[in-house]
Amino acid sequence: MATADIGLIGLAVMGQNLILNMNDHGFVVCAYNRTQAKVDHFLANEAKDSQIIGATSIEDLCSKLKRPRKVMMLVKAGSAVDSFIDQLLPFLEQGDIIIDGGNSHFPDSVRRAKTLAEKGILFVGSGVSGGEEGARFGPSLMPGGNPQAWPFIKPIFQAIAAKAPDGAPCCDWVGEEGSGHYVKMVHNGIEYGDMQLICEVYQIMKEGLGMSSDEMADTFEEWNKGKLDSFLIEITRDILRFKDEDGTALVEKIRDTAGQKGTGKWTGIDSLDRGIPVSLIGEAVYARCLSSLKDERTRASKILVGPTSQVVDKSDFLDALGEALYAAKIVSYAQGFMLMRQAASDYGWNLNFAGIALMWRGGCIIRSAFLGKIKDAYTVNPSLENLLFDPFFTEATATAQSAWRKVIAMAVTQGIPTPALSTSLNFYDGLRHEMLPANLLQAQRDYFGAHTYELLSNPGTHIHTNWTGKGGNVSSTNYDA
Repeated sequence: MATADIGLIGLAVMGQNLILNMNDHGFVVCAYNRTQAKVDHFLANEAKDSQIIGATSIEDLCSKLKRPRKVMMLVKAGSAVDSFIDQLLPFLEQGDIIIDGGNSHFPDSVRRAKTLAEKGILFVGSGVSGGEEGARFGPSLMPGGNPQAWPFIKPIFQAIAAKAPDGAPCCDWVGEEGSGHYVKMVHNGIEYGDMQLICEVYQIMKEGLGMSSDEMADTFEEWNKGKLDSFLIEITRDILRFKDEDGTALVEKIRDTAGQKGTGKWTGIDSLDRGIPVSLIGEAVYARCLSSLKDERTRASKILVGPTSQVVDKSDFLDALGEALYAAKIVSYAQGFMLMRQAASDYGWNLNFAGIALMWRGGCIIRSAFLGKIKDAYTVNPSLENLLFDPFFTEATATAQSAWRKVIAMAVTQGIPTPALSTSLNFYDGLRHEMLPANLLQAQRDYFGAHTYELLSNPGTHIHTNWTGKGGNVSSTNYDA
């Protein structure tokens, strides 16, 4: 008998917590896992005394779902998603909905949306952020795909989503095809950038200012009361305060090699493909790559010479450090929204940028106070060309500029690496320059390869010059890579 509002495939921690969240909000969920023992254990333990029901097979799952059937998968990205879709199709009918809530690469979601639409099945690829706790008590949800599915899943998704401080659900319709997973990918890229920025600030505090873990925790706690208020600042405070059994800071005992699951790399690759300078996320990914070269860095530390370190007076420097972090974070989000804007243009997606900022205000890893300002910026001007052009962010970066430069200059002088902080300022300076030295670069390309150039006085017309008098007058074919 069809009694369930939605079915969920995949009973790892995220899947179980999302089911319990749905149950808390009054929805009947049918749980399925390819290992039947997991379903039985879940129903007898975590789901005991709830209205959650189980399924013994894909056919059994589909038979228990109200029409239009709604099936959400929380399984490993890649072939597993396609395998479950193939298993579901014989038991679905036109208008039924398949939701992929895993960390799928967006081109796969684009493909699935198109293929399933041809079969009359509505596909949704939804980013889910917030980790295990978010899944249980309120994640940030970023659904995109076939828009016909949204009215049917909206009541469930917006009920279980985190709520912003003003009570708005951190979930709205993102756009068509693979846009939900695309936005989640960019979210994760920004997360990479935010984490790297905080880590660089931590290293400046430790090496440049000689601060203890407790002193650093106090600073992050103070920052979390103001404009830097965010989840990552909050957990950094907690990490720095955490003591090992011997009473020393546990963080100082952790090996300095960072792992990654690939979403930051996907963002960097995609930005190169689209020609959008998402430099901060790229540097954050490369910083993790450099951290993994631990043995080589250990050898280099005994060979390569740096400046003599001098501890800086922290009394007048911490405020500057906070301003630099704030300005760099603004650049990180500006770059992320630039990338989403270009993808929307390339794919013909109607992305709701104000809605995306709202989705990120609660539940997700990059939730922070100034996302409300980003929402305001795109609400006032949905076609805003660049986040830095919004008056609030123009003024914020201008106000922070002196401190931003002071911090990076200090780090360079002290030999402290700041790839993300530095590239954020370089991007800002590059963007505000009407003239960049690419004119010389174009002349060089034309000199050695006859690649042509355009004149300021006549853009759009490509010219080749015989620079040496020995070359020919034939230019190469123009193309964009």
